[in-house]
Amino acid sequence: MPKLSETHKLARDAKRDLNAELLESIDHLKAGQLGRVSVVAADGRIVESPIARVRMASRLSPSQFADLLGVSVQTLRAWEQGEGEPAGAVKTLLRMADRHPDVLRELAE
Repeated sequence: MPKLSETHKLARDAKRDLNAELLESIDHLKAGQLGRVSVVAADGRIVESPIARVRMASRLSPSQFADLLGVSVQTLRAWEQGEGEPAGAVKTLLRMADRHPDVLRELAE
């Protein structure tokens, strides 16, 4: 996802319905769907962060996950929020972790 300018962020956020987003979060919480990280795309759509989904499926903290990937927690958080994306071996490791989340948990032990 390309980085948005402050003007684009303000325009995008002006279209958001924060009440609806909060109610949706409460519904997810009640349904036991904890730990979802969403990103607001440039067109205003709310999409799930695939990197955060993989991290949460592995049941690792952000610092544990970042250590395994060999990146800082700040870099991981930026990726989870849609600011930039991993490349190379990290991208491959994330695809593997998506299919086999237990593998990263085993490596963290």
